[in-house]
Amino acid sequence: MKNALTLAGLFTALSSLPAMAQDGLETIGKPHDGLLGFQPAATRLAEGIQWVDNFVLVIITLITLFVAGLLLYAIVRFNRKAHPKPKSFTHNTPLEIAWTIVPLLILVAIGSQSLPELFDQQEIPEADVTIKVTGYQWYWGYEYVDHDFAFDSYAIGHSATLTDEEVEAGAIPFVRSALMDQKLVDAGYAPDEFLLATDTAVVVPVGKTVVMQVTGADVIHSWTIPAFGVKQDAVPGRLAELWFNATKEGIYFGQCSELCGKDHAYMPITVKVVSEDAYEAWLKGAIDEYAGRPLDYQVASN
Repeated sequence: MKNALTLAGLFTALSSLPAMAQDGLETIGKPHDGLLGFQPAATRLAEGIQWVDNFVLVIITLITLFVAGLLLYAIVRFNRKAHPKPKSFTHNTPLEIAWTIVPLLILVAIGSQSLPELFDQQEIPEADVTIKVTGYQWYWGYEYVDHDFAFDSYAIGHSATLTDEEVEAGAIPFVRSALMDQKLVDAGYAPDEFLLATDTAVVVPVGKTVVMQVTGADVIHSWTIPAFGVKQDAVPGRLAELWFNATKEGIYFGQCSELCGKDHAYMPITVKVVSEDAYEAWLKGAIDEYAGRPLDYQVASN
């Protein structure tokens, strides 16, 4: 895998295989200009995280309004003109009890909602599909553990995805141009998905539990899909896990979310969630194409 930069032609040819699973899929999990808020939740985990966020937002909004109200009341009621002779006291036991107990109850309320969501993420269920993901500078490698095949995934526009003819025609890695837009269209993506789409994608079945085994080969990376509510650091020498169960077919994008070097911004992630029949068809083709490729990487260790 480490020599994959010399195999640009091979990867370009193989990229058509995952694209086949994209036909008819809606692009759901990607950012949009001018919008606020989260991407649409596509897993139970993401729904829980977004609910907790909204719950905490309500609490902090009420606290902010309450404190602002107290400040306004103090300004109006106790300014020098309205209250020329200040009170002199040092303690107010009921008030001190209140401002100790009330914040404690607020923290308990937040913890009662957030901790179950945290435990849900950390308790890895039995997998229907197991995929090992390895972060490299600066691309991702995926191994479908149960089927003994693997492939690399590069941003469309990475030098590994450019043919000699495209380079001669003026294509520059990671620089959008008409040629890059055409590459995206040929791969089944929209031009505005430049630096989001990859030449090969992770393909998983809808409604199935997917466990990702995450590690790094050189420095720390981070595998993240916002619409799934998952993020896991890829640490060299360690094998961590995350899980998700996507509830809607579609295309979802993510990015490496740990600063990992000069091309950190060019490590996108593409996941295609397809029907079980489409997944089985893709899997058969993927095994035929990728099985037997030597897994020549070595995960760095201390």
